Amino acid sequence: MPDHPWRTVIALLIGAVAFGIAPLALARLWAMYFSPKKPGPNKNAIYECGLESKGDAWIQFDPAYYLYAIIFLIFDVEAIFLLPFAVAFTGLTLGAAIAMLVFLLLLVEGLIWAWQKGLLTWA
Repeated sequence: MPDHPWRTVIALLIGAVAFGIAPLALARLWAMYFSPKKPGPNKNAIYECGLESKGDAWIQFDPAYYLYAIIFLIFDVEAIFLLPFAVAFTGLTLGAAIAMLVFLLLLVEGLIWAWQKGLLTWA
């Protein structure tokens, strides 16, 4: 009987799902059989980082801090992608050089956008 071309893919898919579900199932079994069951007001209390929450959870937070982080990540990844390009610059084909030029143009566009929005000022 000839091997079906999808047999390997299906076997790997089953293995991947089992690899993800097995630790969850083992943790659930461990919790069911070995963890102490002592529910109470302290155990069921809502806390964050071990401290009781104080005040309302719906407070306004300045989203500019998230934008600083996103901009940092974008330009940090830029440096990671530019290093191999710079190392292999002389041996690149025209298509690779054009692809890197498009990448750089998109990054410059993102930098201009951030600059126009005022995200690069710390005041």
